[in-house]
Amino acid sequence: MKPFSYERASTPAQAAAAVARNANAKFIAGGTNLLDLMKLQIEAPAHLIDVNGLALDKIEATPDGGLRIGALVRNTALASDERVRRDYGVLSRALLAGASGQLRNRATTAGNLLQRTRCPYFYDTDQACNKRRPGSGCSAIGGFNRQHAVIGSSDACIATHPSDMAVAMRVLDAGVETVRPDGRTRVIPIADFHRLPGTTPHIETALEPGELITSVTLPRPLGGTHIYRKVRDRASYAFALVSVAAVVQRDGTGRMAMGGVAHKPWRHAGADAALPQGAKAAAAQLFAGARPTHDNAFKLPLAERTLAAVLAQARS
Repeated sequence: MKPFSYERASTPAQAAAAVARNANAKFIAGGTNLLDLMKLQIEAPAHLIDVNGLALDKIEATPDGGLRIGALVRNTALASDERVRRDYGVLSRALLAGASGQLRNRATTAGNLLQRTRCPYFYDTDQACNKRRPGSGCSAIGGFNRQHAVIGSSDACIATHPSDMAVAMRVLDAGVETVRPDGRTRVIPIADFHRLPGTTPHIETALEPGELITSVTLPRPLGGTHIYRKVRDRASYAFALVSVAAVVQRDGTGRMAMGGVAHKPWRHAGADAALPQGAKAAAAQLFAGARPTHDNAFKLPLAERTLAAVLAQARS
């Protein structure tokens, strides 16, 4: 790990300004992803701004009947909150499907959204990776890519986003509240928060330099049956090959998003509309234009079968 300087911020705006004025600075909260990347010298920030003292660790009701989740709320606390378990069950289930209990105790809401890909070529500094070093190439393309994206990828990157929580946030139409270095605030719809790779896979979110996430808002509860199903190589502490977050109503209508298949949580309005027609029709909409590789083509039938299991569970 390379040397770095450190400071504690006292307000969100101060934290954002500190990152903006320090070259190669990063926020740190739980550190469950950043510290690993620093040890491997994939990330080498010159300055760390500790945001743990910013009192962003509350879950509060919003005036419109939803919830505001502070950026520093730990994953364990969010998954176990009575309101989340009752009204946003898909989110609680997604959180409990991720990582281990020890990591959930440290990992934060904002950090979960911002975690970087677990592509093995990204983590191997001897391999070419456009996400790690723009313009160097993508070793996953043409390499062993069983875990990689089947939709939404590009000629520059076929990595997937690793978060379970983000998939549930996507199906719930969450909003990401931020503060910029000049003190201005904004709300980024979760649909627009994560970017597709295109030619710039190293730019992973819609955040501007120095912009700090302060909270995530959930709209009023949807009702219906909330299901999160994760298919992985082992029963725990593994990232999704395919995951489905779904909220299904009694009449068969609903909404769904998938993880493990794209550079961001993957949702399609046509797939939502096709849910009453069954998994096959919804999957056809969701994966229109898919570009699987020889190693990961199995994800397409796996995704359809997983969605069919989810819909069967909802009907029962």
